Amino acid sequence: MSRIGKKPIPLPAGVNLKIDGTLVKVKGPKGELSQEIPVETKVRQEKEQVIVERSNDTKHCKSMHGLVRTLVANMVEGVSTGFTKTLEIHGVGYRAAMQGKKLVLNVGYSQPVEIEPFSGIEIEVPAPNKIIVQGIDKQKVGEMAAMIRGVRKPEPYKGKGIRYENEYVRRKAGKAGKAGK
Repeated sequence: MSRIGKKPIPLPAGVNLKIDGTLVKVKGPKGELSQEIPVETKVRQEKEQVIVERSNDTKHCKSMHGLVRTLVANMVEGVSTGFTKTLEIHGVGYRAAMQGKKLVLNVGYSQPVEIEPFSGIEIEVPAPNKIIVQGIDKQKVGEMAAMIRGVRKPEPYKGKGIRYENEYVRRKAGKAGKAGK
């Protein structure tokens, strides 16, 4: 049996779960999320816990068991506390700013790069070299952060670029001079 799939999901206070066939809806203080689940799995609520079960022991069904449990757990966590990804900008003259709803990045290109956030995603710039992406949908938060990082990925020689907080960038040695001259 799936180790992840058999773990019950605790429901925090203020979070409601509604199961409508294969559609699972979770509503909480931060918002509402819904997810279509495969037919092979069943989601049921027991008191203050959510339990995910599978119908049989086929390989496909086993793989869906843990996935569905994780998706439902992420929805519960998202509507109760939300998700956050923090990005750092390294490089001389590299900076970020907000213009209305758009994120404007000056990262060494001839023109500034403007990024419009997805619906349900909030972007904050507390400092010119720090970007915070927040939202209730873990997938959208991660995708938005990856899009921002993709504008200028950190390069291995000087370490310039946009990276996640606490991301380690392995540095390479530069050109070696000619020995003997």
